[in-house]
Formats: sequence, structure tokens, C-alpha cells
Amino acid sequence: MIESPLKEKNVSTKQDPNFPVFNAMESRNHEQVVICSDPETGLRAIIAIHNTTLGPALGGTRMWMYQTEEAALKDVLRLSRGMTYKAAISGLNLGGGKAVIIGDPHTDKNEALFRAFGRFVDGLGGRYITAEDVGMEVQDMEWIYSETKYVTGIPETLGGSGNPSPVTAYGVYMGVKACAKKAYGNDSLAGKRIALQGAGHVASYFAKHAAKEGAKLFITDIYSEKANSLANEIGAEVVSPDEIYGLDVDIFTPCALGGVINDDTMDQFKCDIIAGGANNVLDIEDRHGQMLLDKGIIYAPDYVINAGGIINISSELEGYNREQAMNRTQKIYDTTLNILKYSEDHEIPSHKASNILAEERIASVARLKSKYSSKSHFSGRLGEMYMTDRR
Repeated sequence: MIESPLKEKNVSTKQDPNFPVFNAMESRNHEQVVICSDPETGLRAIIAIHNTTLGPALGGTRMWMYQTEEAALKDVLRLSRGMTYKAAISGLNLGGGKAVIIGDPHTDKNEALFRAFGRFVDGLGGRYITAEDVGMEVQDMEWIYSETKYVTGIPETLGGSGNPSPVTAYGVYMGVKACAKKAYGNDSLAGKRIALQGAGHVASYFAKHAAKEGAKLFITDIYSEKANSLANEIGAEVVSPDEIYGLDVDIFTPCALGGVINDDTMDQFKCDIIAGGANNVLDIEDRHGQMLLDKGIIYAPDYVINAGGIINISSELEGYNREQAMNRTQKIYDTTLNILKYSEDHEIPSHKASNILAEERIASVARLKSKYSSKSHFSGRLGEMYMTDRR
């Protein structure tokens, strides 16, 4: 059996309180963490590279008003690890990375800040490729692109794919339908009651797909005006953020921030399915994944069904083709069903089933690293780096 490079190792400093950052990295097998500071522009950012076995680390930059540096570090480490598994389970030749910028996305944005961040990304020489995430817009990515080619999600006028949210939402929609197929014997969402947490880009596109099919949606968001606007557009009902967990619905779809499946919310769920676009929704992965299995709730691993975003932006590295990206994203339906079957066959939570399948792919490719392969340079496009410059 091939040992996965993601398996935890015994490291002497792991329990040493003098090395909290290294302990946090080693607990999840991270390769690199970069702290970025530029006082002149106000930039405070962290870039985390989790694993590059399959290729360069690709993952979005999130801008959020973290209350502490520890909270920002915890988030970027969890998110970057998720990107490794997301790329692997989606069949992409990419590793996992993520970045966070500490700041208010509504008031702290400026061109100089993002260009400073772009220079830090460029300094990594392609080990990390950034993209759009929570709190970021296409204009922000264009400013980053002014300083580095290692960025995706840039405007279509510059040869990019633009906002990846529509494709991410389509993948979530495919994943939800796969769960419905498993739970009800058919994948129709007509008449299904869906509790949608979040009214941002991904949530909005998902809501339109589900509403068009005849689903009844209940929507919440910490920004009530966003929830009201989306509800009015699709004929949904708005509920309070605290009310969303206990609704008597068929499907709970978290599309905001992570950690929402936790000890406080677990007993409130009255749904058959939990499947959404948010990352890291299991607060304590093994504990809460097992609890969902024990309750008989079908759970679609978040990094599986929200992989449409990385599938979309990875297409930029080969020369963007929207139809090809959508076709690849549609395969999330079959991937989800395969994971749910593996989970059932082995009587393990679905997140463990997904992790095992992803780790098997990474381990098999890691074995090939011992084979020499010369590097061919033939195209001059960014995809050349993606396809041939891996080590």
C-alpha cells in the first residue's frame, strides 16, 4: 500500500508550546506559510501552501475582518488543506493553497494594497496561484494581476474567466441533486424545502437553479438587505440567522462561512441532506461528520461539491473554455454519488470516504515523482507552467 504524503507524522516539536505556528502547520502537514506585511498600504496577509504533490498550489484569497491573528491563521490553514483534497478528488493536477487578507472588504480596499499583495504572490515563483474568494471581486484580482501572472479569476477581457461564482454554484447544484438521488431515489428538487444559509454570489446562483426547478427556499444572511433582495427575486422566504438551523426542511445548504455544523447546531437539524458551497462546515471534522452519519443525515463533503470554482479557474491555466469548465463541473454529480456509495459500503462518514479517495490519488502520483521527466517548453502560455513545470 502506498503511504499518502498527507498522513500525519511524529514530529518532535508538535507538542512544544514554543512553536505554535510550526505545530499548527505540522498538525495538517503544511509545506509553507508566508506572512505578508506592508504597513504603507495597510496589507496584512497570510499565504498557506498545504501540499504540492499534484502541482502548484491553487486557491483563492479571502478578505475578512478577523478579530485576531490566530483566527486568520487557523482559517487559512484549514482552507488551504481543503484545497488539496478538492483538487485531488476533482482529478486536477494542482495542489492546495489559500490566502487571507485581514481587513474589512467594504472599507479597506485600495489598488496599492492589492498590488502589494500581488508582489508577495509573485515572489513565490508559481508555487502558489491565487484566485477570488470571500470578500474579493474581479476588480481586486485585476489589480493583483498587475503585479503577477500567478493569478486566476481575472476579467474575461484579459483572457481570464471572470467571476467563478456561477460555476461554483452549478457544482453545488449538481452535488445537491446527487444527494437527492441518494435520499429519495430521484434527483428532482421540485417541491423540496431548502434552507439556504447565505445570499452572496454562490448562494444566489444556486438559489436561482433550485427555484427554477420548483424548490421552496428559506433564505438567511447576516446582511438582511442581501437576503431580502434575493428572496424577492426568486419568491423565497427570509428567516433570521439563528432560525435557519432548526427549520423543518429537506435540505440544508450552507453557503456562508465555515464551522456551522457544531455542537450547538447539531441537535437543531431536521433535514435529510446537508450540502452547500461553504468551506469547512464541519467544526470538528471527525466528531461532527460521525454525528451526521449517526443521525442519518446525508452529508456532501463541502470541498467536493464546491469544487466548481477551482475547476473553472484551473481551466484558465490551459486556455479558458467556459463550456469545458461547465462539463467538468457537471461531473461533481457522479463524484458525489461515488463518495456516498463508498461511505455506505464501508460504513464510514462521507467526509472520511472522500478524504480516503483523495489521499489515494495523491499517494499514487507521489510514487511517480521518483520517475524522471524532462521539462518541455513549447507554448509560452501560463498553462505551460501548469502542465510542465511541476516537480
